[in-house]
Amino acid sequence: MTPTIGILGGGQLGLMLLQAAIDWNLRVHILDPDAEAPCRHLCTQFTQGSLTDYDTVYQFGQSVDVLTIEIERVNVEALEALEREGKRVFPQPSVIRTIQDKRLQKQFYRDHNLPTADFILTENRADVALVEIYQPDFFPAFHKLGRDGYDGRGVQRIATVEDVGKAFDAPGVLEKAVDFAKELAVIVARNERGDVHTFPTVEMVFHPELNLVEYLFAPAEISDEINQQAQDIARRTADAFGIVGLLAVELFLDKSGNVLINEVAPRPHNSGHQSIRANVTSQFEQHWRAILNYPLGDTSAYQPAAMINLLGEDGHTGPAVYEGLENLLAMPGVFPFFYGKAITKPFRKMGHVTVMDDSLDALREKVAEVKSGIRVVSA
Repeated sequence: MTPTIGILGGGQLGLMLLQAAIDWNLRVHILDPDAEAPCRHLCTQFTQGSLTDYDTVYQFGQSVDVLTIEIERVNVEALEALEREGKRVFPQPSVIRTIQDKRLQKQFYRDHNLPTADFILTENRADVALVEIYQPDFFPAFHKLGRDGYDGRGVQRIATVEDVGKAFDAPGVLEKAVDFAKELAVIVARNERGDVHTFPTVEMVFHPELNLVEYLFAPAEISDEINQQAQDIARRTADAFGIVGLLAVELFLDKSGNVLINEVAPRPHNSGHQSIRANVTSQFEQHWRAILNYPLGDTSAYQPAAMINLLGEDGHTGPAVYEGLENLLAMPGVFPFFYGKAITKPFRKMGHVTVMDDSLDALREKVAEVKSGIRVVSA
C-alpha cells in the first residue's frame, strides 16, 4: 500500500515535490500557515496551521505514515515525539535540530573534521566586542544569528572593528570571512540503506545586496581536483549526519584552492532547481526515492545548464504579472517555472528559469538575455 506522506511547508519547494509526487500517485498532505500556500490546490489534503507549534505539528504527523519537510523552521520537539512513537520522520529530527542552529551546525563540522571557516561562538554583541579587543585580526567576519536566519536575513558583515555595533545582541556565530574565488554547492541524497548519490557540483552567483542565489551554472567551471574535493566533502557531510533524504552542501572555494563548507540545508534546495529539466533524476524525485528507501536515481546531466531566480521587482507589490514571458518562451532551451504565488513583493522568489545549451559560453549569453528579458511586476 502506498504510504501517506506529510510535508511540513507548502511553498515553492513543496510545490515542486508535489509535481514529482504526482508522477508516482503519492498521497501527500501539506501543513502550512498560509491559507493560499502554493501547494494548497495540488496536494491530497491541506491543513492550515503553524509549523512551529508543538500540538499542530504533532497532530498533523499522526495523520500520515511518513513525515518530511521543505523548510527547517519547524517544531523539532513534536517531530522527536512522533519518531519515538514509531513514525518515520525524514530527515531525522536530530539532523534538523543541529542544522536549525548555526552554532550547533558549525560545531558539528569541527567535531567531525569537516573543513569550514574559522569561527567563534558568541552569546551577545558584547562577545563580538571582546573579539575586537583580543583578536582584531579575526575581522573581516560575518556575524550570523544562531537561529531563524533565512535567505540573507540574520547575517551582518563586520568588515572592521568599527562595525561591531552591527552585531546581533543574541546568540550567534562569528565566522572569519573567506577570501573565496567561487561559491559552489553539491546536493547529496542518502537513503535508509546508506546508499549515497551526489548531483554534479554547481557554481552559484549571489545577489550583491540580498545574499541569495541570483543564478547558477551546472556544472561548475572548476578543475577535476577541486570537483573531487567538493564531491568528497559533500558525501562525508551526509554520512556524518547519517541523514535520510537530501542534503544541500554550500561550499566556498578559496583562492588557495581549498574547499570549505559554508552551510547546509536538509531538504531540496535552490542550488538544484535546474535538475528538473537538466538531469536524468531531479532533486525532487530523488528526495522521494531517498525517504521512501527506493533505489537512488541517476543524477547525471543531459547537458550544461543554468538557473536564474525570478525575484519580484523593487517597488512592486500586488497581483503578479510576468512581463516578457512570450519572448522567453520563444527561446530554445529555456524553461520557466512559476511558484503559484499570486502576490508579488520586492525581491520575493516568484519562480526560476532553467536554461540549457551545449557550452558554458552559450549559457552565459542566454542567462544575460533571460535576466534582461523578464520582470515580475504588479498589475
